[in-house]
Amino acid sequence: MTVHPTNWRKASYSGQQSACVEVGSIGDGAAVRDTKNRAAGYFTANREQWSAFVAAIKGGKFDA
Repeated sequence: MTVHPTNWRKASYSGQQSACVEVGSIGDGAAVRDTKNRAAGYFTANREQWSAFVAAIKGGKFDA
């Protein structure tokens, strides 16, 4: 069965920029796509993976 993401929303960090990502709801997790190339598809993460990713961002793991 194919599940399609719903409720796509742009990352708040992107502001008015067009080069950003969108996150959508999918079952028990999230889907992510590039706003500049939505036709390229999206990748998904289950709830556990998504929570770990968000925690890493909030913890500064990806700060330059």
